[in-house]
Amino acid sequence: MSADVTADPAASPAVASDSGGEPPVKRSTIFLHGSLALPLAVYGYPLAIWLPAHYAGQLGLSLSVIGLIIMVARFTDVFTDPLMGEISDRGRTRFGRRKPYIALGAPALMVSTWFLFVPHDGAGILYFLLWLTLFFASATMIQIPFRAWGAELSGNYHVRSQVTAAREFYYLTGLLMAAAVPMVIEIFADGGAVTEIFVAIWRDITGAFTGELMTRTPTSRAALTGPVLMGLAIAIIIAVPLLSTLIITTVKEPPPAPRERVPMIEGFRHLWRNGPMRRVLIIAFLVIAGESLRNAVSLFFIRDIIGIPTIGAAYFLYFISGIAAIPFWLWLGRTIGKHRAFMVTLGFVSVVSACNLLLGRGDYFAFFCLFLLKGFAFGGLQFLPLAMLADVVDIDSVRSGGRRAGTYFAVLGLSEKLAAAIFTGVALNIVGLLGYHASGGVDASTDIGVLSLRLVYCLGPIALYALSVPLIWGYPLTPSRHARLHAGLAKRIERKARAVAAEQATK
Repeated sequence: MSADVTADPAASPAVASDSGGEPPVKRSTIFLHGSLALPLAVYGYPLAIWLPAHYAGQLGLSLSVIGLIIMVARFTDVFTDPLMGEISDRGRTRFGRRKPYIALGAPALMVSTWFLFVPHDGAGILYFLLWLTLFFASATMIQIPFRAWGAELSGNYHVRSQVTAAREFYYLTGLLMAAAVPMVIEIFADGGAVTEIFVAIWRDITGAFTGELMTRTPTSRAALTGPVLMGLAIAIIIAVPLLSTLIITTVKEPPPAPRERVPMIEGFRHLWRNGPMRRVLIIAFLVIAGESLRNAVSLFFIRDIIGIPTIGAAYFLYFISGIAAIPFWLWLGRTIGKHRAFMVTLGFVSVVSACNLLLGRGDYFAFFCLFLLKGFAFGGLQFLPLAMLADVVDIDSVRSGGRRAGTYFAVLGLSEKLAAAIFTGVALNIVGLLGYHASGGVDASTDIGVLSLRLVYCLGPIALYALSVPLIWGYPLTPSRHARLHAGLAKRIERKARAVAAEQATK
């Protein structure tokens, strides 16, 4: 396999693959498969941004309690994620290894989303904990088989980047759709008419750059968290069954390898000895931790520190910038290697985050510019670590002889979820215990509470990113080394197939 195999979008209807006998992957297959990421993104945005604000502001739970509940619910993933990875890797049905669990997870996700996002009046701690836990479990049933399936579509270093990039394109599109829902609700709340919706959207998007935004007195944004979450729940309930059915019926799973089943203890022993895997896990944990620290207080920073009334429009622009930047990060990863491109991403985001510390109330133009720059890096933060992990799985395949992408993505997913749970809780507890009040904003908060909100949002992510830099800098699985690894894997599979054929011929 050549290290510089790339897929030229204009060249052919199929993406070039390895020379080790692996068939090429059609671009239509790549983009059909990635489509399920759209609804998975729609639920990720409100979970990080809107849900804590709603349960704190409208239902009266304290930020520290909300942070604790999120951590407790997420810790159930310690059991469900590895279990789902093992089941997905080992299971064999006539429908495939990954598809049945996606089909089962879809209705469970729809039900739990509605009850979590649209709580009844008086819903308290136990209600929040129950439906959040069920929500996380149903999301795991879809996400882990889906990611593992994507890693198995191709063994080529650069084609895998394209598989991941296609998935992240849909992910960002889903986030864009998720941001459009609150933007439209904000417009209607401010007296906008259906016939003028596109004019109002354009006005909201451009208002920060023209100065018109500074003259507006909008409806209280704290009162809109309920309608926003209901709108997002409806979007998820529509999108999940449609796109789950689409990929289950149109995308084929790869054929089974000669040996797929690896004993669990042996499998985890191989995983622990996989040095690049350990690096990717720690890197992903630290980066997700930094993003979660910021996301947990993002709405409060935008609404109460900068005073921007069009929160939906801000995130809409943010995700447009992220989608537009995917080709750049894909090109950069192909040119200098995925881990080096990831290093550039973290440095870029750190500078942008630090600049936010200089902003105050009314600095709309400067904030929107920085927010767009942060959005530009969002695609790199999302898909480069996943593309790196898909390559790491090949090390396991060479050593164990199995195909266990489900287990690897389960462990990565667990690492990411624990990071999100712990540092979402940390962020909410820091600002809550130091005196920031979500329902009352800056006027009802202490000075130290407001300062803590600033520092968590601006500097917290940088500290965690910095811890990951030495691990990324010395990352060993370069394109050339992966090419040699995959060539060896292709030979091993070929020898195994010949041995199986010879054994059958003697029977």
